[in-house]
Amino acid sequence: MTVLVGDCRAIMPGRAPFDMILADPPYGDTSLGWDRRVEGWLALAQAALRPSGSLWLFGSLRSFLAIAADLRASGFRYAQEIVWEKQNGSAFHADRFKRVHELVVQFYRSDARWEGIYNVVQTTPDATARVVRRKTRPPHTGQIERGYYASEDGGPRLMRSVIYARNCHGRAIHPTEKPVGLIEILIRTSCPPDGLIGDWFAGSGSAGEAARATGRRYLGCEIDPAMAALANARIAATLPFGAASPSCQPRIGEPS
Repeated sequence: MTVLVGDCRAIMPGRAPFDMILADPPYGDTSLGWDRRVEGWLALAQAALRPSGSLWLFGSLRSFLAIAADLRASGFRYAQEIVWEKQNGSAFHADRFKRVHELVVQFYRSDARWEGIYNVVQTTPDATARVVRRKTRPPHTGQIERGYYASEDGGPRLMRSVIYARNCHGRAIHPTEKPVGLIEILIRTSCPPDGLIGDWFAGSGSAGEAARATGRRYLGCEIDPAMAALANARIAATLPFGAASPSCQPRIGEPS
């Protein structure tokens, strides 16, 4: 349960195998000094992943298009994606819409079968009662009575692929910090209890906090020593084994 200091390409392969890899690499979308694509890490991550494991990768559509060939060449196959919706976002000079979402895409090894990938379906207990009525048809089509479908309040339903979660602006310790609650969903979906999570671009250590709170083992890597120290302090202060942090939790449903 720690964040190591250094280049993930040199450090993480020697700690394999991982049950799940989480990665939030620089996207290369901006001119900022730290926002530079890291070459060669995808092939190393694929080799470090268990056959039953998967990679969850944060990014923009622009960044995924830029690395599409690398993903295929590295032996990754697309599985599914979720959309993280934020309460506020950013805008670049060429944008015509304010960016209030980010993609999180799951990949697995192309030499594995999807049915062998560890996956726990996530549900939410917020189903609402509804009745869908069908109009009475004209007599010439036959006499068909009104039909309806009813559901109960509070029943479980499959978690939706668009997840609303407040970002960490104002309290983040890293410029691209992700909400702990959002990462917890990915962990519960794709990492078995007591499994090992590899966080190849650890940043603030939010994934380490989520791993500790869900009872998974965690190994992160961060190239900035000062940030790694902050991340380790954050993880050490987290209550272990299911005590979820109140900070940056997602709110499933409509934005407020």
